[in-house]
Amino acid sequence: MTTELRGEIVILTPVTEAHVPELRRIRGTAEVGARWGSVEDSPAWPFDDPTTACFTVLEDGVVRGFVQHGEEEDPMYRHASIDLFLDPAAHGRGLGTDTVRTLARHLVHDRGHHRLVIDPAVDNDAAIRCYKAVGFREVGVMRRYERDTVGDGWHDGLLMDLLAEDLT
Repeated sequence: MTTELRGEIVILTPVTEAHVPELRRIRGTAEVGARWGSVEDSPAWPFDDPTTACFTVLEDGVVRGFVQHGEEEDPMYRHASIDLFLDPAAHGRGLGTDTVRTLARHLVHDRGHHRLVIDPAVDNDAAIRCYKAVGFREVGVMRRYERDTVGDGWHDGLLMDLLAEDLT
């Protein structure tokens, strides 16, 4: 994958080995780790899942986060999914919205998807606001959807989707 995607604020570039130390540092922050789990749980991350396309989020050449997408290619159910995290030090500046919008435009316009999904935890209000700003809508709550990062319970997820015509 060599595609570089340019947003208004961010550049999404394929993850390289040079990005890994900073991405692992960000994933290891308390705020990101609470959602993504310990970076130590996956020594090969971010190269551990060949079914996802992984991008580094750059702002002015500085690594600010990570975004990935997966694609369901079965023609009956074709769609794409998005997942991301940003450095907590970069929160509140519009990078999340620009990242999601930039990747969503790529998935709709370049990859031909008519529908995208994203699944934040129901208590992740900032993420939900971000996704709604791009055009995602709430579909419903998926009860006990995801294992808590400490592994002692489950939490609910919010399924959200975006149709191509809803992309802002």
